[in-house]
Amino acid sequence: MKKLLALLLVLGLIAASCGGSDESETSTDESTDDTTAEAADESTDESTDEGEEAADEASGDKTVVRWIFGGSASDSAQELESTFEAANPDIDIEIIQGPESATDLLGTYLQTFEAQSDEIDVLNIDVIWPGDLAEHLLDMYEYGAADVVDAHFPAIVENNTRDGRLVGIPFYTDAGLLYYRTDLLDKYGYDGPPATWDELEEMAQTIQDGEQADGNQDFTGFVWQGNAYEGLTCDALEWIKSYGGGEIVSPEGEITINNENAVAALEQAAGWVGTISPEGVTAFQEEEARAIWHAGNAAFMRNWPYAYSRSQSVEDDSQVVDLFGIGPLPAGPEGSPAATLGGWQIAVSKYSANPEEAARFALFLTSEEGQKINALNDSLLPTIEALYSDDEVLANTPFFADLFDVFTNAVARPSTITAPNYNQTSVAFFNAVHGVLTGETDAQTAVEELELDIADITGLELAS
Repeated sequence: MKKLLALLLVLGLIAASCGGSDESETSTDESTDDTTAEAADESTDESTDEGEEAADEASGDKTVVRWIFGGSASDSAQELESTFEAANPDIDIEIIQGPESATDLLGTYLQTFEAQSDEIDVLNIDVIWPGDLAEHLLDMYEYGAADVVDAHFPAIVENNTRDGRLVGIPFYTDAGLLYYRTDLLDKYGYDGPPATWDELEEMAQTIQDGEQADGNQDFTGFVWQGNAYEGLTCDALEWIKSYGGGEIVSPEGEITINNENAVAALEQAAGWVGTISPEGVTAFQEEEARAIWHAGNAAFMRNWPYAYSRSQSVEDDSQVVDLFGIGPLPAGPEGSPAATLGGWQIAVSKYSANPEEAARFALFLTSEEGQKINALNDSLLPTIEALYSDDEVLANTPFFADLFDVFTNAVARPSTITAPNYNQTSVAFFNAVHGVLTGETDAQTAVEELELDIADITGLELAS
């Protein structure tokens, strides 16, 4: 739809402004030249005509509800849209594809909320954002959520509640997992996946050396998320927690990151770069890691459950169909396996011009029917426990039952204790970790400086 394309242009400009750099400001000033002015005039005329065309094409007086989320529209999103529209002929859903990076997506939301724009109605929010975004979101208890919320995992409902207001309904949950090539473990004489990070290092190096010697120079041992963004916060929290190094900030509000186990975890991870992982891993997000795995060029991958269905997709030309398993991430020498809690919620902007219709769509997305569509199409983990015993879901994704304890006992990021400053805390954390991975600083210096930065950001005390 032409109107949607114009909206995406606006959102793109908003997202581009989030960096706030001097270069951005200069570019904005320079954009008032004659060429841009002429383009703006043409765009205005075209948008007016196209808006009229869109209105003429609409059947009846449909209410438009705009749904934004990060990345590209999946099979689930398309099916959710069409299923809802079929049952609600008075509502037209428009999908807006936001930035892939969660950090950039949050920036888009904040800029949109600052403008109090009604161009977004329904939005996906990360499990770590309810505290930072609550003031801009409707209380879903006022729109029917009280009748259905008991079906969801209580811990996530609690996470999404601020001052008695339910600002997001659970959509799907997530936890970090280890993907491993069963055929290659068998080929190189291993009985099963690694239980510790040391074992992973040894296995990954052996398999990488063997596959490269056989002629596949693109093969690597282990791929993961090393870019400086929220995904690195998730990966690094898993390393540190599995080493017995705590959770960055304790639930009691003490900054705990400066400890010898955290240092050891970061030093080990930095040692993977350029050995069992490619040098470029420090720029990888989820999809960059999955692309290498998908092509059959990695022995191990850390990723979220969504990658399971894509790895099993013959239609997408996956080279690892039926050649892999998934399980808990390895443990460090002083700890036990740790998986970062992820997942997304559905929220409604309080600036929406159509809150009733938007809430109706939000309730559908998070219903048992909506979550089953997610599970079957994209292996997204339901927050409704009944779906973990659904025969169709288990036939499609049998690991749901096998790893239920991992999903329900995942480690939360310190978003509640640091709210409303979690985003700044996470940025400080993943930048510090990224500096260690790229060799810009050593792990001990990084955690010493990081604890002071977090204290400045949050006002919390250092652990004694």
